[in-house]
Amino acid sequence: MAKAKKMVFFCQNCGYESAKWMGQCPGCREWNTFVEEPVAAKPESRGRAGTAGSSNAKPVALSEISVQRDERVSTEIGELDRVLGGGIVPGSLTLVGGDPGIGKSTLLLQVCRKLSEKGIPVLYISGEESLRQIKLRAVRIGEFTDKMRLLCETSLETIRTVIEREKPEVVVIDSIQTMYSEEVGSAPGSVSQVRESTNVLMQIAKGLGVSVFIVGHVTKDGNVAGPRVLEHMVDTVLYFEGDRHASYRILRGVKNRFGSTNEIGVFEMQAQGLTEVKNPSEFMLDGKPEGASGSVVACSMEGTRPILVEVQALVCHSNFGIPRRTAAGTDFNRVNLLMAVLEKRARINLSASDAYVNIAGGIKMNEPAIDLAIALAVVSSHKDLVIDDGMVVFGEVGLSGEVRAVSMAEQRTLEAKKLGFTSVMLPRVCMKSVEEIKGIRLIPVDNILEAIQQIRSNRSAG
Repeated sequence: MAKAKKMVFFCQNCGYESAKWMGQCPGCREWNTFVEEPVAAKPESRGRAGTAGSSNAKPVALSEISVQRDERVSTEIGELDRVLGGGIVPGSLTLVGGDPGIGKSTLLLQVCRKLSEKGIPVLYISGEESLRQIKLRAVRIGEFTDKMRLLCETSLETIRTVIEREKPEVVVIDSIQTMYSEEVGSAPGSVSQVRESTNVLMQIAKGLGVSVFIVGHVTKDGNVAGPRVLEHMVDTVLYFEGDRHASYRILRGVKNRFGSTNEIGVFEMQAQGLTEVKNPSEFMLDGKPEGASGSVVACSMEGTRPILVEVQALVCHSNFGIPRRTAAGTDFNRVNLLMAVLEKRARINLSASDAYVNIAGGIKMNEPAIDLAIALAVVSSHKDLVIDDGMVVFGEVGLSGEVRAVSMAEQRTLEAKKLGFTSVMLPRVCMKSVEEIKGIRLIPVDNILEAIQQIRSNRSAG
């Protein structure tokens, strides 16, 4: 009589394991996320005390480990190298996630092309597309050298054998949801398979010193399909953001063991693939209307890069008892907080008005430094007051209406000057770091009321 398989329940959101089904996951507190799956067959134990597997284990002193600064391998794509922290680290495991059709496979195929041109052996493994489909996409990108090899396979046991035989330096897995291990009885894409597949790829990356990129599909909630524990297993997590119907894409580092997670890369989708946007500020401000109320240019920092964005606001009388508030590209609760500050500290009645705030271009900015720009955009739309097109605004607004200091004020001011802006409104406490900059007018303010008065005086003077 065949022995029945042992079944357990996994949370699809966070990977929490339970012997019975539960309505709410104790780990992530989400409802109806448990699925039933068979337990993976446990292989024979290896490396226990007293066996040959553990006799070779030897601890190493920290002083004996050498760290080379030139270990990273450049992808020859500057925006990607910026997000990775300077290039690809040998033996690293990187997860690239994003919505379907946003450009994950295209970007990695371009990386493979650049690396193969440098003579680096690359292996592209696809579990979703045929060799002919990949060829058609590759022709659109450009010419590839023989250092770029393709493989259509989903079995991890076969993939491990091929990697050990071919010895590539970089491997791309597209995608992790199509891979399966014969040691796990569940279907490909399930919680158990995704976790086991990532574990096998991590062993390959660390054991052979191979840099592995894995593509992960994103659910409707914006999370990588499968357990969240997958993000803890990899070294780097990169997410593609942006509307698939828009031309630009933003690559953001969510986790990076080898660099900063504050950097972003900006790309534009064109016929030949993804191209780098060297000056995101100029790209984001393209098409900004002139002489329109409710429009303010703000400066936000993404890592070490200042980016100028247009903050738009539309305030109009509400026809219903409860005014409607909407925020796109920034935190909705932050917008409500700033409007409450304007009500209390600036005596501006907004309780009977609908308010719509938008960061133009679809980019998401949650840095507190754009607070002052949001507040002035709301005032500008409410009072139908046009703000100088040549002005850039940045500063954090507190609950008392004070304009607080922000980091890297000098870099923000220099970016505004480089793009031809004539004035900058900033917190007064930041003046010490920017007072040496010539060729641009500095407007320091202490509170939101003073900022509004400065806008009105500039308009009267103009």
